[in-house]
Amino acid sequence: MGYLDNSIVTVDAILTKKGRELLARGDGSFSITQFALGDDEIDYTLYNPLHPLGSAYYGQAIENLPLLEAFPDETQIMKYKITTLPRGTAKLPILDLGYTAIRLKQGASLAITPQTLNYLGSSQTFEAGGYVATIADARTMQTYNGVGVNTPAAEQLNSTTTLGTNVSKTVIGTSINLAATTVNTLFGTDRTTLQTTITVIGRDSGARVTIPITIVKVNN
Repeated sequence: MGYLDNSIVTVDAILTKKGRELLARGDGSFSITQFALGDDEIDYTLYNPLHPLGSAYYGQAIENLPLLEAFPDETQIMKYKITTLPRGTAKLPILDLGYTAIRLKQGASLAITPQTLNYLGSSQTFEAGGYVATIADARTMQTYNGVGVNTPAAEQLNSTTTLGTNVSKTVIGTSINLAATTVNTLFGTDRTTLQTTITVIGRDSGARVTIPITIVKVNN
């Protein structure tokens, strides 16, 4: 990890482990259909309309901020994506999953139907574009998919499988279905629970929430 030279305009892109896997297939599986912009590292309080050298220097401190090189840890980068909200928006949208934490026994299933609060003039609404949901450790789930959005990008993500490694999995839908693993191997010899998180992002609003998930061992 290092810092970018911010004296020039730079586009710094890397592939995630899943991206490298798709690229290595050489069958057209790797296709960039969407992208997002973020401002995680920007401190807007540094904007100084009182700068003695005039308006051209109001944002100088922001422009000189050091920026990290790209890295594929979604828990540490691109957490705050730039979105366009209707003019006159007074409150930032927030997500309500119906849970502040999830606790599932092995094999138990649950459907999460997110709602967006303070969006498009409504106190609560369902986003037409659906929601992006990322489970931090796909091994903890027996099944994990999104339903309700039938675009090619959503269908590709929802049909993606992992190889039993400690990786995240992302799906798209208006509702997210998950079922806890029935495999005991992950618990080892002395653990009775597994911990992971789910991060849900509104595709239209950009609202984001992360909650913990606990899987409880019941099979001996």
